[in-house]
Amino acid sequence: MAVFAPSPQLTVTIEQADGTPDLHLHPGGQGIWQARMISALGTHVVLCCTFGGEVGDVLRHLVGGQDIEVLERPVAARNGAYVHDRRDGSRSEVAEMPPDALTRHELDDLYELTVVTALQAGIAVLSGASGEQNELVVPTSVYERLSKDLTSNSCQVVVDLAGPRLAAALKGGPAVVKVSHEELIDDERAKSDSVPHLLDAAREIADCGARLVVISRAARPALVLLDGESFTVDAPSLEPVDSRGGGDSMTAAIAAGLAQDMDTMDALRLGAAAGAINVTRHGLGTGSNDAIRALAAQVSIDRLDKDKKK
Repeated sequence: MAVFAPSPQLTVTIEQADGTPDLHLHPGGQGIWQARMISALGTHVVLCCTFGGEVGDVLRHLVGGQDIEVLERPVAARNGAYVHDRRDGSRSEVAEMPPDALTRHELDDLYELTVVTALQAGIAVLSGASGEQNELVVPTSVYERLSKDLTSNSCQVVVDLAGPRLAAALKGGPAVVKVSHEELIDDERAKSDSVPHLLDAAREIADCGARLVVISRAARPALVLLDGESFTVDAPSLEPVDSRGGGDSMTAAIAAGLAQDMDTMDALRLGAAAGAINVTRHGLGTGSNDAIRALAAQVSIDRLDKDKKK
């Protein structure tokens, strides 16, 4: 499977261990977290990305130890980074360095690399760059082009985006779209977080060509529109350690399930279980294959329109 991750991010987290600061350095960003989960679930994943600057040098080394195949375009643009402090149990930002925009030639090479890899794989996940300036790193038009080029050549496209990037990707008719209810409201696609309003937004997304639309709702059951039918997907409730990354893990596990030729409902169960497991851990996009598959057996899927379990 191919994962488009235009500009991975270096994450530095300060924890507390035996009364002293304990620093953790990891590769991060949506695409990294998704690729990590896909790999953990036993699917070969190829990360299509860029590394640049001092941060890029560190990331290149760190990603190399993640059991992820990396296809990179070395660039002059610097990758982003952040430092977060979790010593008191909550996450507070110490500093964040946004990524630089890719040049035209850098972007052309990354696009070429991604298209060839995704077409060979047959399934691709499109993720965004990290940071508040992520739309400056890669123009939104890239997501429209990727979605169109891959979909029209029989590659199954999985999208986990919001805002202008989601709008652009939808023009290509991706097969799977995962979005949070907050993002739908922020994008003014949904009038509220009520089930009817969220499903209306899902139907508009499905009209763009998506067979499967998944709406995550934090601790509440996810909403799903599959071939025009609506469902809820409910995973066992687990005490969260860090709620970030649950949605990315859900997307990655759904994509991994589809890549493994699982039934769509079973892939949804796997996704819900991966999201639930991820929030119980300190690392984003983490969780063991065995634990996720065991929890997937406890995930319930209920049809909304007929109130019938599937």
